[in-house]
Amino acid sequence: QVQLVESGGGLVQAGGSLRLSCAASGLTFSKPFSKHAMGWFRQAPGKEREFVAAISWTGVNTDYSDSVKGRFTISRDNARNTVYLQMNSLKPEDTAVYYCAADRNLYRTILHEKSDYDYWGQGTQVTVSS
Repeated sequence: QVQLVESGGGLVQAGGSLRLSCAASGLTFSKPFSKHAMGWFRQAPGKEREFVAAISWTGVNTDYSDSVKGRFTISRDNARNTVYLQMNSLKPEDTAVYYCAADRNLYRTILHEKSDYDYWGQGTQVTVSS
C-alpha cells in the first residue's frame, strides 16, 4: 500500500520561508519511487484543490502555477523516496492545506491535473500571517 506523508507545514510571517517534505513508502521494487511523477497541490478554505508544482520522474522537468512561479521550488531525492517543496517569499494568499500526490504510472513527465494522480497524502497546513 502506497503511503505519502507530508511534513514541514506551520505558521510563518509574510515574506518568510518553509520547506515541505513528502515521504513515500509502499512502492514496490519493480515500481520504485524514482520512476513516478510527483506533484504538490493546495486547498484553501472554501476553494477547490489547485495545482502548485510538479516534477517528472527524472527530476529534470518541473512546472509551477503562475501564482508561485519564481518563489517555490520542487525537487526530489530518490535515495530518500522524498519530494520537497521549498517555499520562499510567502504571502498570506499562500495559506492552505498542502497535499503531495504521486502518479501510479511509470516514466511520466509533468502532470497538472488532480485526476492524473492516484495517491495522496493527508496534507499539511501552511498559514502565512500578514
